[in-house]
Amino acid sequence: MIDLLVAGGGPAGLATAIHGALAGLEVVVLEPRPTPIDKACGEGLMPGAVRRFEELGVPVPGSAFRGIRYVDGATGLRAEGLFRAGPGRGVRRTELQAALAGRAEELGVRVLARRAGEVRQDADRVGAAGLTARYLVAADGLHSPVRRALGLAVPAAPGRPARYGLRRHYAVAPWSDLVEVHWAPDCEAYVTPLGPDRIGVAVLTSRQAPFDVQLADRFPGLAARLPSPGPGAAVRGAGPLRQRARTRVAGRVLFVGDAAGYVDALTGEGLTLAVSAAGELVRCVRAGRPQEYERAWRELSRGYRVLTSALLWARGRPPLAGRIVPLAARLPRAFSGAVNLLAR
Repeated sequence: MIDLLVAGGGPAGLATAIHGALAGLEVVVLEPRPTPIDKACGEGLMPGAVRRFEELGVPVPGSAFRGIRYVDGATGLRAEGLFRAGPGRGVRRTELQAALAGRAEELGVRVLARRAGEVRQDADRVGAAGLTARYLVAADGLHSPVRRALGLAVPAAPGRPARYGLRRHYAVAPWSDLVEVHWAPDCEAYVTPLGPDRIGVAVLTSRQAPFDVQLADRFPGLAARLPSPGPGAAVRGAGPLRQRARTRVAGRVLFVGDAAGYVDALTGEGLTLAVSAAGELVRCVRAGRPQEYERAWRELSRGYRVLTSALLWARGRPPLAGRIVPLAARLPRAFSGAVNLLAR
């Protein structure tokens, strides 16, 4: 019998599959989309994520960056925090997913072009897509169909503005070896070096307006530095970003990555948490104690959830939002400490 049936062949699902294969489990991945799979994301891997992927034998391509720079969109004031434990990497989502898929194939992981569909389980096994396994791992993204089908999605809180992510690539040499986070009153723009002649620009916003309008209205200085987008430089979007799940373990179904619940992309920790949680999930399954994964996930994600929620709280209060970059510039050691806490 299959040990782990993984629904979703993105980074979280493939990291789980690789962890499982390295632990001696039989793993099958369900992914109807052809490799490589693209997605709207900032495409910056923190040093901790780079290290964890390399520990799995996954080569991480892309461009190194040394830290994070906050930029006040109105005044140009800057604050910088440099990594102490090695660089992060800006890597196109398609290249990362292809590298993970290649490593999974090396380890003998089968990938089937199927959707999970209806999930059935009893005390001993779980079934999906015509297959039976000991456990099903739902790594099927922000709007997880498995989470929704099992009734585990928590409705959005009324009155909370939904946030969305938009991303586009530009064929231009990076002007910095830092990830720049440009702050405006109601949104942020992330500039990530992806190679010698390419950057990614991602906007996180609660405004429902086209990407170019958001840049021109909120970040005119940044917009002036960008060339006209080349052929194929489409804008990709995702959201609403905040998604809550009632639990990470539902019988023999376990959730990882965005499907396990998501606060926001503001702190850039999503992939670090996903690959770390994948390792904990496999450890708990292999030990025959899958119920322990809920506590492990909560412990792993606590810092991300607390810090991201606090920044979003401040972001939602204009008098405080305007002080984020000035405060970071005034307290460089504290800002550097926060950056390195996220980089672990």
